[in-house]
Amino acid sequence: MREGLLGTVSDTHPRDHLEMMNLRLLLVVLLSILAGKAGGQDKSIWRAWEQEKKLVVVTTPDWNAVQGTLTRYERNDRVWVKVSEPIPVVVGRAGLAWDPELTRQNPDRYPGPIKREGDGRSPAGLFQLKRGTFGFASELPGSRLYIPLTPTIECVDDPNSRYYGRIVDRAAVDQVDWKSSEKMRSIPEYRWGVIVNYNMDEPVAGDGSCVFLHEWTGPASTTAGCTAMSPQDIEVLVRWVNGDGRAALVQLPEIEYRRLRFHWQLP
Repeated sequence: MREGLLGTVSDTHPRDHLEMMNLRLLLVVLLSILAGKAGGQDKSIWRAWEQEKKLVVVTTPDWNAVQGTLTRYERNDRVWVKVSEPIPVVVGRAGLAWDPELTRQNPDRYPGPIKREGDGRSPAGLFQLKRGTFGFASELPGSRLYIPLTPTIECVDDPNSRYYGRIVDRAAVDQVDWKSSEKMRSIPEYRWGVIVNYNMDEPVAGDGSCVFLHEWTGPASTTAGCTAMSPQDIEVLVRWVNGDGRAALVQLPEIEYRRLRFHWQLP
């Protein structure tokens, strides 16, 4: 008798020994598969915590609710510390829906509506705010990632365009290949805004585009898929995001926030 990986193994019966080796091999394969699945799933979540020191948390009562709250946090080592009281916000006219990237990785973990272009839902998930801010002002002192909106700045929401999901200057593009876009300077609610890094790094046609945090028209209003707040609150948020340390956004219905709070390391 001798001690093996899975316990005590007999050397006296070759067939038993072979079966035990096969069992060990199967265990290794299963562990590798599970590790691969976990790694793939974690990649889309943990990447938001690589350098982010700030967190914007938006929650709504349920998937179809259009009103919610926004709270800001800053990270002290591994602990999220609340730095603002909740403020009222509004989301898409149809509520929230999962980021399709999450559901493609693990559909069983993320049951519920899935975000699509033009569905009137704001994306639910965890997103970096690394692409900066924008507004009507010609500059934002102290910010290196501020885009002053001119009449030719547009966000392309045509899934057939090679510029899908990108903010571009029409005057600087060699060939305009889109049939639909947001002419951002002509939208009053874009006086101040924060770019949400949703479906931008490797855009998938039809998953949704041009997702921002911006000014609302009123507490009873909705958006086409963004998250909006009062003029005073968006200005505070823009300046806070542009300060030291990168920021991320988590946006979920309350029941999903409670369910994923530990796994996503949320406040």
